[in-house]
Amino acid sequence: MTGKMAAQALTLLREVARLEAPLEELRALHSVLQAVPLNELREQAAELRLGPLFSLLNENHREKTALCVSILERLLQAMEPVHVARNLRVDLQRGLIHPDDSVKILTLSQIGRIVENSDAVTEILNNAELLKQIVYCIGGENLSVAKAAIKSLSRISLTQAGLEALFESNLLDDLKSVMKTNDIVRYRVYELIVEISSVSPESLNYCTTSGLVTQLLRELTGEDVLVRSTCIEMVTSLAYTHHGRQYLAQEGVIDQISNIIVGADSDPFSSFYLPGFVKFFGNLAVMDSPQQICERYPIFVEKVFEMTESQDPTMTGVAVDTVGILGSNVEGKQVLQKTGTRFERLLMRIGHQSKNAPVELKIRCLDAISSLLYLPPEQQTDDLLRMTESWFSALSRDPLELFRGISSQPFPELHCAALKVFTAIANQPWAQKLMFNSPGFVEYVVDRSVEHDKASKDAKYELVKALANSKTIAEIFGNPNYLRLRTYLSEGPYYVKPVSTTAVEGAE
Repeated sequence: MTGKMAAQALTLLREVARLEAPLEELRALHSVLQAVPLNELREQAAELRLGPLFSLLNENHREKTALCVSILERLLQAMEPVHVARNLRVDLQRGLIHPDDSVKILTLSQIGRIVENSDAVTEILNNAELLKQIVYCIGGENLSVAKAAIKSLSRISLTQAGLEALFESNLLDDLKSVMKTNDIVRYRVYELIVEISSVSPESLNYCTTSGLVTQLLRELTGEDVLVRSTCIEMVTSLAYTHHGRQYLAQEGVIDQISNIIVGADSDPFSSFYLPGFVKFFGNLAVMDSPQQICERYPIFVEKVFEMTESQDPTMTGVAVDTVGILGSNVEGKQVLQKTGTRFERLLMRIGHQSKNAPVELKIRCLDAISSLLYLPPEQQTDDLLRMTESWFSALSRDPLELFRGISSQPFPELHCAALKVFTAIANQPWAQKLMFNSPGFVEYVVDRSVEHDKASKDAKYELVKALANSKTIAEIFGNPNYLRLRTYLSEGPYYVKPVSTTAVEGAE
């Protein structure tokens, strides 16, 4: 049966090629192709003549174009990327300058297949005209087109040959002229450059030699505050790799960012870029060494503390996130602990905000609290346990009740964020004692009727798991409670108790 369908598709394809205005045949071909399995089309791949379909695209007839795009999408899937690269070069080039975005997207998705294939990609690298068209797609109005072009160029640059094709030819000039389109397109090119730079020290070297990295860094310290806030995101991405961080340090960029934070007090527009600059340091600290970064750039810690006191929720939010990032490992926790009473005040403020701020900021506060309080079992020394216990009690008068109250609010995200706080401390003995001695708390943990949505049930299950798997729990909660936790665990997150039948009979 299906072999017949494939034959029918081929006949229709020949009809389309023969006729002047094959609209009916295109419609028929379109519906037949939905039914033909890909493997049968692959067997016929040599017979598929796609030229006529590509020429129909040039007629700019809306329905024909839509049908051809859909038909080509299906037929091209049946062809090997190498075949597409070799035999459809001209069609691909035309596709990239077609006025209809759907044709550009179809073409770029084929180029996406080609660049993933090591045999096919060499065909593209020798085709300067095609590469140039891909570069110009970055400057298009349509975001999907631009993203697909960036993705393909980024993939091409994973090989030495690809780096040479992009950076040691006229393509670099094309890239630079596309950047002049407008701000948005310029950022897209920066995004591509940062992606390529992140791959290896060598690819970073190609990018810096091109002058584009330097241009990005100049904008970071330039006068335009909006540009600054966009560029810091790119530079933060660059700092995710070791070689990227080394480069930024050598070029003095980290010092420059620190100096801009220092000068922010006297800049009325600093609220545009400060959040991004502070986040940059937060990420840097966690990836390198919190202690070294905080000692070398004291302004960073200073600013974070200052921002938590801000009346502007954007500022508070970033400061809270950054404290959470900084305190996510033990070295970072110790840096915060060293600031003494200042940090206790900050905790009190975060505790207060987690109860009284708008929902979105509440959730960020709770996430930061979870990050600060969590200690992996192998790092639970007496000193660190004393520290997390004192931090917990600094959050509010009765923190356990505070978070239990928050978890009973009707927002699933809030509920989950509060459960995460309990989960973070669940394997620390002092917290287990607090929970055990808090009236009704153990009941609350094993009560399945509290959670109604999947995310909340999952979050509750994680809490039960963290408690049940702790070495000290049986001793602190007592055996009967320990067994209730184990039962909950073995029944899984979504268990529903069977309704007893006797009650139902009585009701009749």
